[in-house]
Amino acid sequence: MMFTGLLIINAIWFSMAFHTFSIKHRSFAKVVTPREQRSHHLFDVLAESGRFLGGMNFAFALCNIMLLLNLDLFPNDAQKAFLLFIFGIAHGSQFIFNVPVALENRKGGGVWQVFKMPMLFIFVTDFITMALNLLGAGYYIL
Repeated sequence: MMFTGLLIINAIWFSMAFHTFSIKHRSFAKVVTPREQRSHHLFDVLAESGRFLGGMNFAFALCNIMLLLNLDLFPNDAQKAFLLFIFGIAHGSQFIFNVPVALENRKGGGVWQVFKMPMLFIFVTDFITMALNLLGAGYYIL
């Protein structure tokens, strides 16, 4: 039951990230770009590059959905731990690379504002999903 619940959480969060970065890529770029810099030609580069991040999130979302549809594919605890560890790292990579920006924010700098919505929501949710998956992996290992 815990494995299924984590797969559902992962599928939802990765799907939301896919939507944000790939489908709403210009909105994503606006979140991380100050208004006065949005007319710069690099804004379009940033917006389009978000689609790459969205593509990776799509792959993780699809993997979780496929696992939900085929729960017996990985029946033993070591396999479940392995999968949850990988998903935890995927969430964690999106969290950890925001940490240096957040630290710069505390000093008055940083290339975007981590502690303002919607980035704060993303930052916190990436941490929570990372922690849940890693705790789940630990549960299945022990």
